[in-house]
Amino acid sequence: MRILHTSDWHVGKVLKGRSRHDEHIKVLAQVVEIARAEQPDLVIVAGDLYDTAAPAPKSTQVVIRALSALRRTGAQVVVIAGNHDNGAALDALRPWAEAADILVRGTVRDDPAELVVTGRTAAGEPWQLVTLPFLSQRYAIRAAEMYELTAAEATQTYADHVARLIARLSQGFDQPGVINLLTAHLTIVGAAAGGGEREAHCVMGYAVPATVFPANAHYVALGHLHRAQQVTGPCPVHYCGSPLAIDFGEEENVSSVAVVDVAADRAARVRHVPVTAGRPLRTVRGTLEQLATMNHPDAWLRVYVRETPRVGLREDVQELLPDALEVRIDPEMMPDQAGQRMAERAGRSPRELFGDYLDSRGGAEDGVRELFDELYDEVSQSA
Repeated sequence: MRILHTSDWHVGKVLKGRSRHDEHIKVLAQVVEIARAEQPDLVIVAGDLYDTAAPAPKSTQVVIRALSALRRTGAQVVVIAGNHDNGAALDALRPWAEAADILVRGTVRDDPAELVVTGRTAAGEPWQLVTLPFLSQRYAIRAAEMYELTAAEATQTYADHVARLIARLSQGFDQPGVINLLTAHLTIVGAAAGGGEREAHCVMGYAVPATVFPANAHYVALGHLHRAQQVTGPCPVHYCGSPLAIDFGEEENVSSVAVVDVAADRAARVRHVPVTAGRPLRTVRGTLEQLATMNHPDAWLRVYVRETPRVGLREDVQELLPDALEVRIDPEMMPDQAGQRMAERAGRSPRELFGDYLDSRGGAEDGVRELFDELYDEVSQSA
C-alpha cells in the first residue's frame, strides 16, 4: 500500500505580525496535488493542523477544505490532534468528518478500540493503524488509568505512560498478512527539532525513546518535530516535517511530505517530496549599502544590519527591503556594555553606586538615601 504522511500544518500562523493565510492555501493545495499524483491508499495527518487551540473561522475553512480535497483523491484520510490543536474541538467535528468519510481522533477516550483504525486498500491489502493524539503529561496519567494501570504504574514517567498505551493499543499487531501502522504526535529522544516547535512540549519531560514502538510495526508516522527525518528505532520511524517553514529557526529545513510504500512482507520505502508553494525564510547580514544590493523578492527576511545603532535605522532597512519582518543590530556592532559597566563601577563605594541608581530613576522620595546609609552601616558593622 501507499501512504502520504503529512503533519504540522499550523494553519493560522502569524509570522512577526504578517498573516500567512494565502501561503497556507497554496501549500495545502500543493499537498493535495501531490496526493493526486501519488495516488496513496491512506493519508495520515499527524497533528498540529492549527497553530492555536482557538483557530479563526477562516483557518477552520482552510483545514476542512484541504481534508475534503485529500479525501476526494480516493485515499482514506486519518487525522490526529497535536499539541497546538484543541483535541476536544476536533472530536466535536467527528460527525461532519464521518459524513465526509474522514477519520478524526482528537483525544484518548475510554474505549481503546476507538484509537485503532482498520481498512483495506483497493487491491485488498488489510491494514490497521494505531492513532495516538498528543497527550499532555497530566492527561497521560488519566489515559493510562483508563486502561487499568495500577497506582504504582500511574506514578511512573511520561515515557512509561506512552509506552504502556502504545503496547496496549498495538496488541493486535501479531496478525499475519496485515500491515501494521502507528501515528503519534511525540518528541523522540535523539531526534532533531525543526526550530519552530513549542519549547514546553519538546523538553526532556515530554521526550520518549523510540523503543516505545513495537518491532512489528511496518511504519510509524510521527508529527511534532518540523524537520523531516528518520529516527533509529525497532521499526521504521519517520517525521515527515512541516510543509511550510513556521519561523526563522526553520529556514534550513526542506518543507515536505513523506510518501511511503509498504507491504506486510516488505520493508517500508520512504520518499520525502518537497513542498515549494510557501515563501522561503532567509537571514541576511550587511551594511545599508550592502543590503541595498540584495534581491530576495519571494522571501520573508530576517535582517542583521551592520550599522551603529541609531533612531530610524529599522525604517531605513525596511525601505530597502519591504519584506524584512525582523530587523536586528548585528551583535558585533553592539558595544561591550558589560565591560563598560564594570569600568564605571570600579573603585566606587556602594553609597555612590546607589546614588547613581536613584539619579538614573529620576530621584527618590526624601529620606531614601539616608535609610540606605543607615542600612549599609548596620551591615558593615555586623560583618
